[in-house]
Order: sequence, then C-alpha cells, then structure tokens
Amino acid sequence: MLFGTPAVRPINTYPVWKYLLIGIVFLFGIIYSLPNLYGEDPALQLSAQRSAQLTEAQIAQAREVLNNAKLPFKSVEQQGDNFLIRFNNTEDQLKAQQLVRKALGGDVTVALNLAPATPAWLTALGASPMKLGLDLRGGIHFLIEIDMETALGKREEQMAEDFKSLMREEGLRYASSQRRAEGGVQVRFRDADSRDKAIVAVRRQNPDLVVTDGSEGEFFYLNAALSDQALRTARSEAVEQNLTILRNRVNELGVAEPVIQRQGAERIVVQLPGVQDSARAREILSATATLEFRMVNEDRDVQDALAGRIPADSELLYEINGQPHLVKKQVIVRGENVVGARSGLDQNNFPKVSVDLDGKGGQRMLANTKANVGKQMASVLIEFKPVYEEVDGQMVPVRQERVVKVINAARINGVFGPSFEITGVGSPAEAQELALLLRSGALTAPIQIVEERTIGPSMGQDNIDMGMKAMAIALAAVMGFMLLKYKVFGIATNIALFMNLALTVAVMSLIPGAVLTMPGIAGLVLGVAMAVDANVLINERIREDMRGGMSPAMAIQRGYDEASQAITDSNLTNLISGLVLFGVGSGTIKGFAVTLCIGILASMFTAVTGTRAIINLIYGGRDVKKIHV
Repeated sequence: MLFGTPAVRPINTYPVWKYLLIGIVFLFGIIYSLPNLYGEDPALQLSAQRSAQLTEAQIAQAREVLNNAKLPFKSVEQQGDNFLIRFNNTEDQLKAQQLVRKALGGDVTVALNLAPATPAWLTALGASPMKLGLDLRGGIHFLIEIDMETALGKREEQMAEDFKSLMREEGLRYASSQRRAEGGVQVRFRDADSRDKAIVAVRRQNPDLVVTDGSEGEFFYLNAALSDQALRTARSEAVEQNLTILRNRVNELGVAEPVIQRQGAERIVVQLPGVQDSARAREILSATATLEFRMVNEDRDVQDALAGRIPADSELLYEINGQPHLVKKQVIVRGENVVGARSGLDQNNFPKVSVDLDGKGGQRMLANTKANVGKQMASVLIEFKPVYEEVDGQMVPVRQERVVKVINAARINGVFGPSFEITGVGSPAEAQELALLLRSGALTAPIQIVEERTIGPSMGQDNIDMGMKAMAIALAAVMGFMLLKYKVFGIATNIALFMNLALTVAVMSLIPGAVLTMPGIAGLVLGVAMAVDANVLINERIREDMRGGMSPAMAIQRGYDEASQAITDSNLTNLISGLVLFGVGSGTIKGFAVTLCIGILASMFTAVTGTRAIINLIYGGRDVKKIHV
C-alpha cells in the first residue's frame, strides 16, 4: 500500500459507529416497549369537589370500609390532589366503588380508573404503555339528548332582548317585549302607529320571522315567531353547536381518538376510549356552566331583599362565601360571547381568569362600562349539576339542578371592552375548571345523558387476548418457516422481526395521539408480514446470485444492495396508502393507518439495515466459502 492511500474496508462490514447506532435504536425499542408487558391495575380514583381537599379522615374511612367488607386492595397512593386505590381485579374494583361512594357521600368523586403498573425506573425514563382504544381498554359510551325546548326558549328570550334594543334604536316607545308562553315573542305598544313602524323594522332586520299584529284593550301588539324553515335551521344549529362544544370539552379531557357524532335529529353519541372516570367525564360533558355579567342593584337595600322584598327586575344571589347580592336580571354579556379564557394568578398571587369576548360582546361591555363607571358589576356563574340518588343499591343521576352563584361583585373603576379579568374565583383548581368550561363553550341547551355504557376492562382484555393470540400464532408460523427455509439468514430475519415489533410498539407508546385498537393489532401483524416479505426478497436474491457462481461475500453484498431499492419502492407505495387512510379515515380506520405507517418505517430499518448488521457480524470481513441460506 502506498503512503497516503486510504485503506479499503473489507467487504460486508459496517463502521463501529453504525453498529453502535443500530444497537442504540434496538435498545430504545426494547426499553420503551417494556411498559406494555406490565399491564394496568384496576383502581378507584378519589377526588374532592371543587374548593375542597380530601382529608386523612376520608382516606381512613375508605380504608375502613374496604377492610370491613374484606375487599383486598394492593395500595393507596396520592397522585397530586387525588388518591388512587389499586385492586387485584375488576370485580373487587366495582364492589369497592359502590361501598366507598356510599360511605363518603357526594363530597367526594369516586371514579373507576386503570392505573399503569409500570415500574418506577421505566417511568423515570419517560416510558409508558400504549393507549388502547375502546374495544381493547374499555371506556365509556354516552348517548346524549339535547333539550331542544330550552334551546329554542333561550333563542326567543334573546329575541325579546334584541327587540328592546331595536325599538330604542328606532326611537319607538313600547310597553313590553317578552316571550309568549305558546311560543314566539310579543312586543306591546300604546298606539297603532308605533306598532306599524316596529313591524317594518322587525321584518327588515329579521326576514326569517313570521310577524303578525293585533290589539288587546288599550294595547297594540306584534307577535314574532320563527318560520318553519327557520325552526328547522335553529334545531340543526343547536345540535351542531353542541356537537362542536362537546368536541372541545373532550379535547380538554385529553381523550385520544374519541368518537363524537350526531345520531338522529336531537341526539349525539360520545365514546371515550380508556376513560374509566365516568363521573368526571359526565360532569364535564353535561355541565351547562355559562357566565353572565349583570349589574348589581345598588338602589335597593340587600337587607330588604333578604326579608323577602325583592324588586321585579332583580334576584337575590349568593357568593361562594355566603355573601348575598341583589343582582339585576338584565344580562350585559352571556357565555356565548366568550372566545377565550385562561386561568392564572393576579399581581397578588390570587387565582384569576382572563376573559376575551367577541366583537358583539365587547361592544356591549364597552357601552355598559362607559355608562356605569363607579358602580358594581357581578360575574354570575350558572350551572346545571346532576343530582344523584341511590336506586337499587346504585348511585344514579335522577335530575339536573340549576345552581346560580356570584363569583364576584367588583366596582367598575374604568372603561373596558373585550378583554378583562375575573378575580375572587377561589382556588387555582376552581379557576382552571372555570376557564376550561368557558373556553370550551357554553352549551346551547342543557343535555341529558339518556344512555351510559361502560365497557369494562375485562371485555377489552378478552379482545386483547384474542388479538395477541392471533399475532403469536402468525409470528410463530412465520418465524418457523424462515428458520427452516433460510437457516442462519432466517435467524437474522427472526431477530429483526422481534425488533420491528418492539420499535413499532415503542413509537406507538411515545406518540401522544396514537391509539391501539383491534384494527391496529391487524396493522401490527401486517407490518411483521411486510418485514418478512422484504427479507424473503433479499435472501432469494442472494441464493440466485450464488447459483450463478458468485462468491458468498459478493452475493451477500449484491443481494442487499440490489434488493434494497425494490424494498424501498414497495414500502413507499404502502406508506402512501397508509397516509391516505390516515387523512380521510376516522376512528378505528385512522388507528389502523397509524400502526401501519409506523410498522412500514420500522420494517424498512430492521429488514435492511438491522438484518445486514447481523449478517455482517457473522460473515463480514473474511473470505467465506459457504453460507447457510
């Protein structure tokens, strides 16, 4: 060798860095797929209601109830503000839920949960098990019905308020504008001329309304009602708006791959895979919490209101701390005008919620604050909460209770419009939950969960067992065939198959939105088959070259080099198909596409680079006379 001439690397060898890189990738696959072997423990999650904390006495009471019932549990551990009680099986978990819920009462939410049993050292590395779909892990199925009568009633109430504004803009004196019991809105006048001008103005601004007129005694009136087409549109819009809001709320819950779709004219189906905290899910989905901003009636004494003398235009409301306020019924801005809400801390480190309004709400708030500087404005929260009663030994929701409370009543010190802050919320958790409800939107109307079905982990486990059994049989058959057919090269292929599976599972476990379903298991099996297909192509090319008289070392090199292009082209076409499935599919189809795409990318690495590294270690860098293929 002449001085300065670079050394020629022996045939079929990799540099050390490449072996290290492949080893690191394989080690990554093993470590981050391991959590899926440990499974999950059936558990009860105990959480306090807002503005309260679980006490040691409550936890001790839960322990005592379980011990008295001779229900064994694995551990009781604290996770943030919640406590988790782990059990050995789902039967004990379900029995314990009823006992603990009855013992602790309505102040504590007792929800079913599945707690990962991942060892601490894996958790410290950020490793966690895959998220499983509704058919594998179990979860919650809700069928929700919209209270359409309330939705239309709220629209008519808003119409009555809009007519008042319209009359003032047109300079028309009216006696009253209110919703009619039989439907629609009636505006009363003291003279026919004002009534006739009002009809023209109403028809001009609201062409979708049916407007009629008449007289009664000394009053002249107009009646306005939605036309049949407008009624159908309003019903459809109510469903679509609630559909969008429910999607936002599910996103806030952090559920991966949920199913939220319309069913019929007034119903919505919601499926939450992996969710066992049914109480929390029901509370978030069915909450019709909305915010209203109203002026405090400072012209009357609140003590008179406490004595029962409440003005017709006001109502007596209370803050969380019990302080009474006489609040006017007229609403300045409603929750539907809220476009953004964020929780945080004010300059004194007290919880606050920053609110952003849309253009219409901002204009109303600006006009109100201009006219009422120095007066008090109340932030009023209205919620519909489910009331539970024991029926046949089970706590079930029996009705919705309307809860109205004042968050705070603050003096307007200056003029503001679409952006402002709400203080005096209570705790940071309460501020966060209020921001969540405001951010995800106020439901157009109260909803009723008419069907709730929890798919238990045991049923999901049966599906997992059947899917894993099918995969194991397929894997064993394929590995046996490869070993018998290709000898040493079959061993390398089988090692690559295991690594392909480990890498796919590891990546699925790390991707936040990836969910494994029954079709996803089919995608895993298909990925294994594609990896085998690539190695069959390589091995047959090597055999063909050797039959043509080529040396084993050259046959290995040409086999991998020549077949790699065909393998890449084949996998890229499959990858394009998978991406199209992911783009246009939904639900389980999208889950299958995710698994398929990850499996394709993993097989391209393990089938070519992985197996070649193993073969290079066995046959590379020396003059080989015979290979076992």
